[in-house]
Amino acid sequence: MNYSETIAALLKVKPSQVQATIDLLDEGNTVPFIARYRKEMTGTLDDEQVRIVADEVARLRAIDERRAAILKSIEEQGKLTEELKASIDAAETLTALEDLYAPYKPKRRTRAMVAREKGLQGLADIILSQLCTDRTIEDIVSESYLNEQVTSVEEALQGARDIVAETISDNANVRQSTRDKAMKFARVTAEKVEDAVDEKRVYESYYAFESRVDRLLPHQILALNRGEKEGVLKVKVIVDERDWRTSIYDEFQEDLFSPFSDQLTLAIMDAAERLLLPSIERDVRRELSEKADSHAIGVFATNLRALLSLPPLTGHTVLGIDPGIRTGCKVAVVDPTGKLLDSGTIYPHEPKCDWEGSLAKLEEMVNRHHVTLITIGNGTASRETEKLVADLTRGAPSVKYLIVNEAGASVYSASALARQEFPDLDVSIRGAVSIARRAQDPLAELVKIDPKSIGVGLYQHDVDQTALAHSLDGVIESVVNSVGVDVNTASAALLTHIAGIGPKLATTIVAYRDTNGAFQSREELKKVSGLGPKAFEQSAGFLRIRDGKNPLDSSSIHPESYAIAEAVLKRAGLSASASLEERKTVLDELVKSTPVNKLADELGCGVPTLQDILEQLVRPGRDPRTDAPAPITRSDVLHMEDLLPGMALKGTVRNVVDFGAFIDIGVKQDGLLHKSQIPFGTLLKVGDIIDVEILGIEKERGRISLGWVKVQ
Repeated sequence: MNYSETIAALLKVKPSQVQATIDLLDEGNTVPFIARYRKEMTGTLDDEQVRIVADEVARLRAIDERRAAILKSIEEQGKLTEELKASIDAAETLTALEDLYAPYKPKRRTRAMVAREKGLQGLADIILSQLCTDRTIEDIVSESYLNEQVTSVEEALQGARDIVAETISDNANVRQSTRDKAMKFARVTAEKVEDAVDEKRVYESYYAFESRVDRLLPHQILALNRGEKEGVLKVKVIVDERDWRTSIYDEFQEDLFSPFSDQLTLAIMDAAERLLLPSIERDVRRELSEKADSHAIGVFATNLRALLSLPPLTGHTVLGIDPGIRTGCKVAVVDPTGKLLDSGTIYPHEPKCDWEGSLAKLEEMVNRHHVTLITIGNGTASRETEKLVADLTRGAPSVKYLIVNEAGASVYSASALARQEFPDLDVSIRGAVSIARRAQDPLAELVKIDPKSIGVGLYQHDVDQTALAHSLDGVIESVVNSVGVDVNTASAALLTHIAGIGPKLATTIVAYRDTNGAFQSREELKKVSGLGPKAFEQSAGFLRIRDGKNPLDSSSIHPESYAIAEAVLKRAGLSASASLEERKTVLDELVKSTPVNKLADELGCGVPTLQDILEQLVRPGRDPRTDAPAPITRSDVLHMEDLLPGMALKGTVRNVVDFGAFIDIGVKQDGLLHKSQIPFGTLLKVGDIIDVEILGIEKERGRISLGWVKVQ
């Protein structure tokens, strides 16, 4: 199998680009490093394309490994023919390989095996060949196939039919044809299990459900799977008889002139009902689940990328509140660097209802620490706590508040990492610290949490967990390296996701920093134990050193390209300490007088690398997150009673799912912007700030319907 051509066709790029990427991956280079610093070799494939190459080449190699194992197994059985080998070599999927291997795959003891042991393979071959003869079946069977183990004609015919049925079911062409037709025309039905309990009627839509396979939506497949797993639904795949019969008759045809015609008919029915259709149903369910899983994982990955890419609210001293009722609301104040300044607990809600005391305590903390932003977790009692904060901010115009997604805060607060950060802090207060920091730098805080706990997915607990983890880890790696990290302030959790580092080395870097003080240069990183030449090559460009010995260390220019960057500055007559305004003016003039491609030739580097260097010299270490709109901060609270149809509001996208997007408009319940209301071609992502209008309000059900407002 030619990997580069196969993957190139998928990505619609040149095979040479894919082959170069495969070679770089095989040399131990990471995806972020290849995408950022080897653009000339890959033809500027981006991070996502390089990641697809990595995943696809792993998948294709797994197929080839399976192919080799199958060939070896069949050859050891002495059954490998040239024709079979050619078919196996030509198979492009694992399913096709397994279909070809089915007749030769070691099985548990089957009825066909027992029949073969009794010497009935010859009789099965006669049935399959549809022998035409004037002799009766009884004469043929009695003469050659009765023995101590087979004492009657019917017993012999039954055994032979068992062999024929297995032969039909194991036929690769029959299986492939039946599967293809099932994936197009089969029907999936569901019904409620008679005595099953579904208190909230979650699966009511599927109590009497039927749909053609090719019309099922991913969220329906996942719901059916979950309903079946929970014992509420009974799900079936029904393949019409005309479809499976046609597939079998294309390979095994009855001859009405043969006395064995009826035997083949019986064997075909047995093959279909007992072996083929149950197997095809499993294949269909598996393929549907894989497609739904892939879709759901894609939704989760997209939402997670958007959440991690939310712009940081820098420069704020933040008071974070983890809302609660019986146990009170936990409060933590952190300075602009995320350092914990103060903590406590207030009890504004049931059973103490100390509203005034809670208000006074918050006011005292805000004034003492000069708090400029209050963040409130969106869990239990969130909106009730928002009323308290709104009472506070009405009298303090300089203080705003923000409701943040607290998903995973409790997971973090009980983690080993949280215990290491705050060994003497109560678990519940750690959650409040996390909620405060999420506004300051969502990426730095969220990487401390298992991404599956962040809660921006669709049926994330039902999909393939290995595939989900792989996808989400890739998203985190991509975003972290795109942003880069300050090596002198980053936590070990954040450093872990930098290309070439990993958990152990990240911990070692932080320990070195704690012992020796802040790094003064990227070159100093080489002194860290375990950070060898390869790790330095992969990671250095993504690690920033602010106010260090070399100004280039604060940019994403790789140390291997410093000589080129310095040559550019020299050509422009600039020093490394020149102001950004001066750099921009002079470098613009340089590019006007000497085109980039000519300048690249003169400096002995590639055009993509030079373009990246020029951008970084003007905007060193630019954080791509700052291009996104800042989160909406509020100073007062809205209630559902305040909403009226037609009212226009700004809202924040909290989650994007198949049927639309959930929008936070500042009331207790997120509103649903149905997909029918989203303009064609518009792709929403978590964190987007959009204009919406109220279409409908169902107070008793807590539902708000939203419409899209076109901004003039």
